Amino acid sequence: MYNIVRGENMQSLQKVAKEIRKLTARTIASIGAGHIGGSLSIVDVLTVLYFKHMNVDPKNPKMAGRDRLIVSKGHAGPGVYATLAYKGFFPIEELDTLNKIGTNLPSHCDMNRTKGIDMTTGSLGQGISCAVGIAIASRLARDNAHIYAIVGDGESQEGQVWEAAMYASQQKLDNLIVFLDYNKYQLDGSTCDINDLGNVVDKWKSFGFNTVYIDGHNLEEIDKAIVNAKAHTGSPSMIILNTVKGKGISFAEGAGADSHSMPISKDQLQQAYKELE
Repeated sequence: MYNIVRGENMQSLQKVAKEIRKLTARTIASIGAGHIGGSLSIVDVLTVLYFKHMNVDPKNPKMAGRDRLIVSKGHAGPGVYATLAYKGFFPIEELDTLNKIGTNLPSHCDMNRTKGIDMTTGSLGQGISCAVGIAIASRLARDNAHIYAIVGDGESQEGQVWEAAMYASQQKLDNLIVFLDYNKYQLDGSTCDINDLGNVVDKWKSFGFNTVYIDGHNLEEIDKAIVNAKAHTGSPSMIILNTVKGKGISFAEGAGADSHSMPISKDQLQQAYKELE
């Protein structure tokens, strides 16, 4: 387990991101296959959130007034679990139980099973609506928490995402910060071939969000974008992360859409470890 103190340099965060990628690969290899691509593409934002910005306590995961993260693309659960384990919410060894009988780590995020998960997700489009509701509740409670959500680009073809966006904007939820994992692939192929999102920057701006487009694997850019979003008032924020599906492990990056869910052998796991040294 590794704790980053606020203000520590990006080199330390890079180390954490590599370790989380290793743990993500290990988690999926423990059962032989899983959602590696979309887990790896959000590791960098998870690293900056949990080890730099989020007010959470692994020893008290239900702490009142804590910041919350809702991973609307719930199939990225293995990447979230690896992050939570490295943060200390539960033992790292528990990662080897992914999706097995009696596990606390199902394939998709489940708030009733996993310490540190704030909302059950996996039915695409619903997570961001939950995040909007949680942001409203937080504002009513005046607990000064920030509510974060991560949505997928394939997921953004769901109409419910845009219903939630309209309401968040109308309610001026400036305690809500949403990230779009813009890795440009979904289960069956590229998003532009299946149902193109168009200009995502203009689209989110038109829905009233304070919107920026950044390199989703550049920790400094992620950090700066979060700092600016937290300081922004009067509307929710959208941080569009230009990402690579399967980032950091060559065989996952090279698989494109096929990395959405793919097998990982013991030999491939060792290869991933070597690449992440």
